Amino acid sequence: MKRLPPLPALHTFLVTAQCCNFTRAAQQLHITQGAVSRQIAALEQHLGYALFQRQARGLSLTREGQDWLPRAQQVFTLIEEGVRQVGNRRGTLQLKAPTCVMRWLLPRLMEWQALRPDVPVELTTTVQHGVDFKREAFAAAVVYGAVHDHGLQVRKLFDEQLTPVCAPSLLAGPVPLAQVQDLSRHMLLHPSRDEHDWQCWLRATGTKLATSALRQHFETLDMAMAMASQGTGVAIGDWSLIGDDLRSGRLCTPFGLKVATGKGYYLVCPAGPVTPGLAELLDWLEESANSQP
Repeated sequence: MKRLPPLPALHTFLVTAQCCNFTRAAQQLHITQGAVSRQIAALEQHLGYALFQRQARGLSLTREGQDWLPRAQQVFTLIEEGVRQVGNRRGTLQLKAPTCVMRWLLPRLMEWQALRPDVPVELTTTVQHGVDFKREAFAAAVVYGAVHDHGLQVRKLFDEQLTPVCAPSLLAGPVPLAQVQDLSRHMLLHPSRDEHDWQCWLRATGTKLATSALRQHFETLDMAMAMASQGTGVAIGDWSLIGDDLRSGRLCTPFGLKVATGKGYYLVCPAGPVTPGLAELLDWLEESANSQP
């Protein structure tokens, strides 16, 4: 029996098929256009036929793509109904969060479950940075970026502040890391392929490194931080998200500059009354964020 296609790629197909444009699909999914293109190509390779015709002015569905579209819609409708019905029956708080916030969120949810086992939380992680409560059966979500409070209750957790980090062993190593220009002699670890975070921080310092500088790209912040903690190179991340790593000594900051990007992390839930358990969880997470040193 042929192996089933991966659900994330199938969801990317559904969104892309509805707008027939890689750029608009990437905006809705909160991922890069390249990531959308790669997922579609991988799905087409898995299935053995093309789902889209690539044209100069956009995309159009092939006959096979047209056959897949209503089936994909039916699959995700059934999944959404199942999540809503089973979640409601269990009384578990369904929480959604992007993978980039896991380093901060997961330890706090584990602490919450130890304190309040009577209010269980089920966490769904995603590469998306937003949430659509009309289509997604979550009680609340952590979102990244700018948030519009139309129809939402919004609580700010913290602002994004970028800073380079590395293993203490790298800082004490034979290759100096005393000034920003020294970064050109170290491997730069990028938490995304667009290199935006490093560019933002370097621009704030007025520094431009040579294009030949060593670099390595990762799909998630967690992967970049894991490699940095092993002394592989210098990563960059949000100071608030990596605070636990800094306090434990797994990572250190070679430079004191933290650059605010204007974006942040927020707790959101639909407007209106919430259950006592959810209200307590949101209060607790907000207080935990505000009490960070």
